[in-house]
Amino acid sequence: MAQEKDDSQADAVFRALADSTRRRILRDLRKGELAAGDIASHFPISGPSVSRHLAVLKAAGLVTERRQANKVIYSLVPERLVLTVGSFLTALSTDSASSRSQRKKKGKAPDKAPGKDKDKSGSTGHAGHRTAAGAKLMLPPEETSAPARGEAARAAKVADWRTGPDD
Repeated sequence: MAQEKDDSQADAVFRALADSTRRRILRDLRKGELAAGDIASHFPISGPSVSRHLAVLKAAGLVTERRQANKVIYSLVPERLVLTVGSFLTALSTDSASSRSQRKKKGKAPDKAPGKDKDKSGSTGHAGHRTAAGAKLMLPPEETSAPARGEAARAAKVADWRTGPDD
């Protein structure tokens, strides 16, 4: 039951991200709070259409709204996006690591192109995450559990999302 709720919430986030207008709204809100009218002024579509996009983002938990006099002010909830996408990617990488482990036990080596086991910095054998600013976070697998590596990567993504370059 809890898994179904998590899947439903993740589905709402990914549906919200599927539209380029909603992704642009999220990028605009990354810079700070905006009134609904200010958001609508960035698009060549009607105010009601922008309101529908904002409602989808709000239902997915990606934005919050508050009333200020006669305006509705929207703000970004970056943690929701990062945790949802991060959890999805962590599950994929955990499944992938499990598959590699099973292939090793069966004596099959994973298919790799020669020289592809190094990242751009030339390092191997470490779980790494490159932030939007290009900094490499290195996490030795023998010293850090998979959940801890996932949490560190998600925390770095939240920091990148808040301080990333303007689009």
